[in-house]
Amino acid sequence: MASASPCACGAPTLSLRCPVALSLPFASFPPAVRLAAPPLLPRRLAVSRQRAASALEALVLESDDLDEDGYEEEEEAGEGLFQGEAWAAAAEERDAVRSPELRVFELEELPEKWRRSRIAWLCKELPAYKHSTFTRILNAQRKWITQDDTTYIAVHCLRIRNNDAAFRVYSWMIRQHWYRFNFALATRVADCLAREGKVEKCREVFDAMVKQGQVPAESTFHILVVAYLSVPGCRCLEEACTIYNQMIQMGGYKPRLSLHNSLFRALVSKTGGTAKHNLRQAEFIYHNIVTSNLAVHEDIYVGLIWIHSYQDVIDRDRVQALRDEMKRVGFEETTDVLVSLMRAFSKEGDIKETEATWHRLLKSGCELPAQAYICRMELYARTGEPMKSLEMFKEMKGQNVPPNVASYHKIIEIMAKAREIETAEKLMDEFVESHMKHLMPAFLSLMYLYLDLNVHEKLQQTFTKCLGRCRPNRILYTIYLESLVRIGNVTKAEEIFSEMHKNGTIGTNAKSCNIMLRGYLSAEDYQKAEGIYDLMCKKKYDVPVDSLEKLQSGLLTKKKVVKPPKPVSMKLDEEQREILIGLLLGGTQIESHSQKGVHIVNFKFQEDSNAHSVLRAHIHERFFEWLPSAFRSFSDDSEVPYRFSTIPHAHFGFFADQFFLKGQPVLPKLVHRWLSPRVLAYWFMFGGFRLQSGDIVLKVSGGNIDGVERIVSSLQTQSLTCKVKRKGRFFWIGFPGSNADSFWKIIEPYVLDSFTGSTVQENYSIGSEGSQDSDADYEDDTRRYDTETEE
Repeated sequence: MASASPCACGAPTLSLRCPVALSLPFASFPPAVRLAAPPLLPRRLAVSRQRAASALEALVLESDDLDEDGYEEEEEAGEGLFQGEAWAAAAEERDAVRSPELRVFELEELPEKWRRSRIAWLCKELPAYKHSTFTRILNAQRKWITQDDTTYIAVHCLRIRNNDAAFRVYSWMIRQHWYRFNFALATRVADCLAREGKVEKCREVFDAMVKQGQVPAESTFHILVVAYLSVPGCRCLEEACTIYNQMIQMGGYKPRLSLHNSLFRALVSKTGGTAKHNLRQAEFIYHNIVTSNLAVHEDIYVGLIWIHSYQDVIDRDRVQALRDEMKRVGFEETTDVLVSLMRAFSKEGDIKETEATWHRLLKSGCELPAQAYICRMELYARTGEPMKSLEMFKEMKGQNVPPNVASYHKIIEIMAKAREIETAEKLMDEFVESHMKHLMPAFLSLMYLYLDLNVHEKLQQTFTKCLGRCRPNRILYTIYLESLVRIGNVTKAEEIFSEMHKNGTIGTNAKSCNIMLRGYLSAEDYQKAEGIYDLMCKKKYDVPVDSLEKLQSGLLTKKKVVKPPKPVSMKLDEEQREILIGLLLGGTQIESHSQKGVHIVNFKFQEDSNAHSVLRAHIHERFFEWLPSAFRSFSDDSEVPYRFSTIPHAHFGFFADQFFLKGQPVLPKLVHRWLSPRVLAYWFMFGGFRLQSGDIVLKVSGGNIDGVERIVSSLQTQSLTCKVKRKGRFFWIGFPGSNADSFWKIIEPYVLDSFTGSTVQENYSIGSEGSQDSDADYEDDTRRYDTETEE
């Protein structure tokens, strides 16, 4: 069944889809911090550098000297996520979420002059260095430095607004044997990092507080939610909701109205088909506003009704309760509300209520939205009057309301289901001539019509036409495969099935395997049918009883017996092992199970990345037999979640031991032996991208300089020259110029078709965890990977 295009699914108008309005009452440090400006030394002291352990380390160390001061100046000049925002300045607002008091000594209070001088020198020198030199200097002070000293240095870096330097000092401090958890310092570091948009670093400190059994301060919760909401493209909306829920349930805090409203607007900023899954979270926000005795804004009511209207089963009582509440507080039902009501009523086939709401919309004198006409089309299609739906479509054009993509999808779908073949073809031609995009749902509706009517010649023509205009998908190929089997063209069907199986972008599933099994059985080719049956058993696909009986009967004539699927020890094949290694290098996570020696692979893909959208369906198909039943029953690729996990199995223990140490990602010692073309291809697709210049960049998840050196040496044996740079906890491997072309030639046979035509991948398509590594300066990661940057 064709679905409406996301770009025209009738989302609320500008009042609901405006940028998130943030109220950030944390512009200055609380007066509790008592810190005198240190008497810094007048000249810079020389620090001898350690000799590089290898040529690769020398490359990384050399870049410490390049643009060292220039980059710091650029960082200072650049605006963070919250700079320029209208931060609330009222004292009572700041006090409401004030962070815990942090007290540090004043420098003149120290009795030892040498200690004062050294601390002052560190305060002056450390912020100017990159990560490697920064850590080396701190390591050289281990004999005398204490936690109070490092706390002073960290707070000094915060005062001069060098939050990255403060985070590096804090990270170094917590690894020392004398460290005792300092909740106030952790809170201050987390708050400052979140204000600057360093959400992953802030989350790292936040999680450390939770592991210590501490409940983070309200300020930390508040600022971290705002930071997640400020990440471009709503990539971190789920994380923002998680922190918001913890703020209430774990912290017992009562967020301010601005935070409720900001998160709610982010939830309804998505298109309707996606936003419908946010109903529970939206209702939770509404409940918190009401129970906190805060004023419920009109947009909250409008947004809730809007989300309810997209649910598969309409909760009419809840919708009516929201309407009554709106009326009680004096809010009028706007155009958005009326269209949402029409959508809800039309789904239930309620002609009376839908038409009554339509007349209210006409009387309001507003500009009639196309979505209102679509609701009426759907209404009459549900009540068995498809020609009336066609009249609605023609009326829409007669009222000078330009038909959009969603309206064409809907009317073609309705005409196809009504088997009005000439009308559907005419509308399809009109749709194609309009030069609008997203033609695939309409093509599929037309192909389903031809399949039902057994018009296989037109179906083949439509299939060819669709391939010329749209990106192929599994549904398209499955319909064509079914058509070929029905007309008995098993040879062509075998070619199409083989193409589906080899093409990772398309792939095969239980339905396509069953179709091919029926084709072989109808052609009495029992040997090939047995091969498909074995494949289905391996993938744990369901085999229909009638097909199994036919296969059994056919093989009995050849004195062969079909062996029922028996439980065997599961084992990853070579392709699955290589795919998994590539994904692990890009950032896929493995976690241990409660059962000793058993592990689970967590696949996580970015929702707003077209590349990851294709990759998730491919990985779901390739690892189908390793997935629990909850992640196996999807009839459509679009239903495959962006996060899914495998069953717990001991077979993943090897990869967990190689790629993780104490829960942290590392590079295996033998990683240089595993870099096959397929591994590199999946590493690129999951954790890499092309730059606009054509260069290719790979992000290394975990590992140290030695592990990266082994990777580089292995790549050099394949005549691939690359550059290595470091940013924070991650290394970047870049292939500039002609080396990018050489790298692409190696991986191209294993790269999915949807990636082949792309010259520049989305900036955030860098793996499950990498997307949150310093989101504010992610563009620096992509555009300046050949310049060493600080952590």
